[in-house]
Amino acid sequence: MAPPNIRPLPEHLQEVAIKELNERPERLAEDLEALKDWAIKQPHLNVRLDDQLLVAFLRGCKFSLEKAKSKLDWFYTLKTKYPEYYTIQNPDVPHIQDLVKYGAGLILPIPLNETGPRIVFGRFGIYPVDKYKLKDITPITYAQQELVMRGDDTIVVNGFINLIDVAQLDAAHFVQYTPPIVKSVIDFAEKALPLRQSSAHFFNVPAGFEKPYNMIKPMISSKQRERVFLHSNNLETLYAHIPQKYMPKQYGGENGCLVELEKSTFQQFLHHRDYFKEDLKYRNNEHLRLGKQPDYESLFGMEGSFRKIDLD
Repeated sequence: MAPPNIRPLPEHLQEVAIKELNERPERLAEDLEALKDWAIKQPHLNVRLDDQLLVAFLRGCKFSLEKAKSKLDWFYTLKTKYPEYYTIQNPDVPHIQDLVKYGAGLILPIPLNETGPRIVFGRFGIYPVDKYKLKDITPITYAQQELVMRGDDTIVVNGFINLIDVAQLDAAHFVQYTPPIVKSVIDFAEKALPLRQSSAHFFNVPAGFEKPYNMIKPMISSKQRERVFLHSNNLETLYAHIPQKYMPKQYGGENGCLVELEKSTFQQFLHHRDYFKEDLKYRNNEHLRLGKQPDYESLFGMEGSFRKIDLD
């Protein structure tokens, strides 16, 4: 059996993978082959049989083959059924740089405590609502997640922390967080994404933010709710979780310059433009699925929006 075509892990990450993710280096090729063999035999699936992508599913599922199968299936099922949410349809649109700026998280270079989870920085409410909608932005987020699954071993092994500045979020932005869109984010994270979120920290939370957040909370599992933290513009509570040195330089930290990170993130998207085009070939044929069809209505059957929210 040929050795897997993946990057060797640094020693500190390999130790975590063995101790916490149940990875056995001596049988990694066998585990990957088992996942590939299963995917090939599913008549409805047409997945990218890329070792570096598939090992992210195994690691993210702690090497439970059954869980990895389920996540891989849902990953392509949701991308097939709801392309407007989960896929970049055309990476060559003239405004792609805008979309990347507004939709991609900025991956800070230094993990928490140097060897811990990766910190992914974002800013909500920065896109002009008269020009873009949230549904224009979200496919960028999912495309970036696929890139980090293939390219960032720290995120795959140690997980990640979301660090989100919501100072500019207002009612005009928040009304776009309709129940279907919020549910699409939650369901993809829980059913399809093999990356582990350690926590999410919203800071510079404006007055009234908790009201709309409390409307969203019922859609979030109790386990996920425990990982969400709201911080005002007094950041001492945030620093108890993420010391200031791990913040970006623009926030008084030592962890990357946002302007430079925006440029490098866009370059990553440009570098992978052919990857995104090719990705459109990897989609399900649900007519060939054996057994029960997915219950799409339970995922996206919700109606309504938060149009009456007042954040003042």
